[in-house]
Amino acid sequence: MKRFVRYQNGNYTVTLDTLTGTKIRENDLDFFEADTVESMDIKITNYCDMGCPMCHENSTTEGKHADILGPSFLDRLHPYTELALGGGNPLSHPDLYEFLQRCKEREFIPSMTVNQTHFLKHYDLIKQLVNEKLIYGLGISLGNPTDEFIAKVKTIPNAVIHIINGLVSLEQLHKLKDKDLKVLILGYKVFRRGEALYDQEGLLIEMRKTRMYQTLPQMVEENWFKVLSFDNLAIEQLDPKRLMEEDEWNEFYMGDDGIGDGFTSASMYVDMVERKYAKNSCSIERFDLLPTIEEMYKSLK
Repeated sequence: MKRFVRYQNGNYTVTLDTLTGTKIRENDLDFFEADTVESMDIKITNYCDMGCPMCHENSTTEGKHADILGPSFLDRLHPYTELALGGGNPLSHPDLYEFLQRCKEREFIPSMTVNQTHFLKHYDLIKQLVNEKLIYGLGISLGNPTDEFIAKVKTIPNAVIHIINGLVSLEQLHKLKDKDLKVLILGYKVFRRGEALYDQEGLLIEMRKTRMYQTLPQMVEENWFKVLSFDNLAIEQLDPKRLMEEDEWNEFYMGDDGIGDGFTSASMYVDMVERKYAKNSCSIERFDLLPTIEEMYKSLK
């Protein structure tokens, strides 16, 4: 695949740097109106052996794998659609490699999110997937920021460490800072097992969220990380907009993904296991899959 790809979506043009993941939307208007999704979170399995107490997918060793090779809306996606594959543990899916090969043939741009434990355990496989350009980005959910973990993360060019607001401690953040790392802050999801954990440890979670809010200006000012990004829920919880000029915010903000009443990000969530789709992974309101992605996307707008 070429490094820079370009396509039209509704009333604007998308330019994507497949090497760095940088995306630019542009037109001569003062608004963007998409016809279809540019990216989607896809759950390909509900199997996982970690038993994480905050898991909003309730993944277990009894979890099922999705049929990701059978005919579906995926066959009709436009080239350069970004697919964020997750689970459960996506590395456990027996058809993962063949599925990624098909994605490459169709010029999709897959990324994958894994747990730190699985990242270290399957490091050689992940390196193979990266080297063969079967995945372009790798999200790694932080467990314990050891020296071994940090060293291996730095060998994956587009690896991003995922931390959860309310669970990550300042001590862990200090171990990650000044290491030339890319970090994505996720908002805490009071959903499924995450709700049960919040019922047990809500005071601690809120205390950590407050400390993150207070520390964020220092993190930005001192450039703790090579890249610092946020999902929409973390934006709602941490308000990084307070640290930016309006023009700068408008330049970088990618749109709402269904948190609250907004939905402008040209993204959506698909659970291939249950064969449901929604605005995002926290949405209680989910719908049966339709034949095309355009039908599903338009029904959510």
